[in-house]
Amino acid sequence: MRTRHLIACGLAALSLAAAGCSEEEAEESASTPETAEPEGAAAEPEGAAAEPAPSEPAQAKSKPKVTVPEGPAPAKLEIEDIEEGTGPAAEAGSQISVNYVGVNYSNGEEFDSSFNTGAPFDFQLGAGMVIPGWDQGLEGMKVGGRRQLVIPPELAYGPQGSPPAIGPDETLVFVIDLLGVQ
Repeated sequence: MRTRHLIACGLAALSLAAAGCSEEEAEESASTPETAEPEGAAAEPEGAAAEPAPSEPAQAKSKPKVTVPEGPAPAKLEIEDIEEGTGPAAEAGSQISVNYVGVNYSNGEEFDSSFNTGAPFDFQLGAGMVIPGWDQGLEGMKVGGRRQLVIPPELAYGPQGSPPAIGPDETLVFVIDLLGVQ
């Protein structure tokens, strides 16, 4: 019986440590559960709009259909907010999490999508971990937003392309959802 009690106490202590609260806080909330606020709840004035915290991910959206703009491929990076976000903005040096779909401008064929893998893509913005068109085109985007980038070859994969899916000097079109910023 004593062993069970020790195990139960040990598990309770681990739970408290993992939750990041002291024994007093745990005992207080345990003694008055009907008045305890949910973890992470903050008092806000009535009618105030809540914005996601920097570490709070945005609600994932469904996979978009990417439409290639008509006409010749642009010579400069084109940025269009399809849906404006309301959360924190992505800045150089931020760790960000995105979902995306990429297609070739020349034929509209999809070459990559995080929606197909079921896992968002995380990287540090402005650190050269992605093509320059992403580092430039995602800065200032807010969590919860959806943005289309039309990226010329010199800000993508250039004359070498990324065979077999992306040919030499290919302009790329991405639709990107910003899920989180840290």
